[in-house]
Amino acid sequence: MTENTPYLARRAARSIFMDLRGLRCHVNVWGEPSPAAAQRAPLVMLHGWMDVGASFQFVVDALESDRYVIAPDWRGFGLSDSPAADCYWFPDYLADLDRLLDALVPGQAVDLLGHSMGGNVAMIYAGVRPQRVRRLINLEGFGMPETRPQQAPQRYAHWLDELVQPKELRAYASVQAVAERLRKTNPLLRPERAAWLAPHWSRQRADGQWEILADAAHKIATPVLYQKDEVLECWKLIAAPMMWAEGDLTDTSRWWGKRYSKEEFHQRLAVVPRVEKHVLSPAGHMLHHDQPEALGALIEAFLA
Repeated sequence: MTENTPYLARRAARSIFMDLRGLRCHVNVWGEPSPAAAQRAPLVMLHGWMDVGASFQFVVDALESDRYVIAPDWRGFGLSDSPAADCYWFPDYLADLDRLLDALVPGQAVDLLGHSMGGNVAMIYAGVRPQRVRRLINLEGFGMPETRPQQAPQRYAHWLDELVQPKELRAYASVQAVAERLRKTNPLLRPERAAWLAPHWSRQRADGQWEILADAAHKIATPVLYQKDEVLECWKLIAAPMMWAEGDLTDTSRWWGKRYSKEEFHQRLAVVPRVEKHVLSPAGHMLHHDQPEALGALIEAFLA
């Protein structure tokens, strides 16, 4: 495929909208829950922060089996509604996922995959609802640096200060400019894939500008400190076999400096009973964009 050839999806997704806890939420669906597919559990894919469910298109295309795949847009992302709130709370993602599974695959265990923030949701959910997860895949959902109670007063003050001034997201002159922004963030993203992603990641406003499909309130950090010990207690209860995948070029110091490293994450991961690990190369944090074929092969083998 040349740089000027647009990406052509092998398996087109269809959109469904559903009510989840009072919000109209958008879900990307590939395939059908047919009797023939009953031999394989549905694959539920959870996107990361500032991303959308359509982001998994390249990996879905790379899967050899035409599996039933469900990829929601989290609240406040993509085509899903935003809540009437000025910030977002992590437990809401767990509750939204729980209701999604109850609605689309009631009483059925799923193969659960999450990237980044979605990986963090998937890990906790797999411990809290172990009977709902047959296989678990985490793509670079590292969790967060450990916190101390002494940080709480400053964190609350920072949150209150942020609420005074509403956040804004940058607008772009064209959908091509959005694609260029995606490639600037991730130089490994191929031009044809960036061109495909851009209109799924943004929309044109009445003034002709293009805006990212995300609520700017996602930029406001919640006042609640990350509780590592509580998270690990959830991880310990994961019953499903788990696959971890990361990119060889991911540099966690860009996010957290020396507060939290890959090495510390892998020490935490030791509490999960059954884990197989993979490193994709060359790949960064958006490894499902950088190496979808290699990742698809790993997913197929693991789920089989």
